[in-house]
Amino acid sequence: MSALSWLNSEAFTVFDQHIVWSDMIGNTMGLIALALGWRRSIWTWPTQFLSGAVLFAAFAAGHLSGSAGKQVVVMLVAAWGWLQWTRGRQQAQDGSLAVRFATWKERGALLGAAALGTAAVTGLFTLYPWMSWNPLPDAYIFVGTIVAMYAQAKGMVEFWFAWLLVDAVGVPLAYTSGYAFSAFVYVVYGALVVWGAYDWYQRSRTTTPATALEGATA
Repeated sequence: MSALSWLNSEAFTVFDQHIVWSDMIGNTMGLIALALGWRRSIWTWPTQFLSGAVLFAAFAAGHLSGSAGKQVVVMLVAAWGWLQWTRGRQQAQDGSLAVRFATWKERGALLGAAALGTAAVTGLFTLYPWMSWNPLPDAYIFVGTIVAMYAQAKGMVEFWFAWLLVDAVGVPLAYTSGYAFSAFVYVVYGALVVWGAYDWYQRSRTTTPATALEGATA
């Protein structure tokens, strides 16, 4: 059996739900990456990259184009985020980065990009049905992931809420498509998001706006 075949094979069954190895391993790594992001550790990025690679194998095998595309975005932005945090001028010695709240202008830009991007990708998926069985939610997940990870790479506290909004749609979609382990992970994600958002909020209050912005744009 090849490694790819093993990843997409059944690990066990719980409450008549078949748990696939790739779904379980990828989501567990995603949780670790989120926890590392909470601690502002630079190792969040390689962990997210590996998580994306494993989940890409899972969703591609299940013909979930939007979710699979999301993992490609995760890997690309993880590589970019690694560079952003590595080069950050205000990066702490423990490998973390100064965090801040986005400006109202940045929030508007993120929301506008999310809305326009979702509409455009939904149109693409609708025009080419083979790319997605669920055009709107798949497009929402795909674009929302880009927005969330961009905000994370820039050290914006709002990234936590963006991730929660993405997972609120992505996890139920994955569950109904046969990836039940995601449902369990969603509960843990929710707790980490709340704690992480609070921690970043507290840290953002100890950094002056000018300093945070300087570090975020490095």
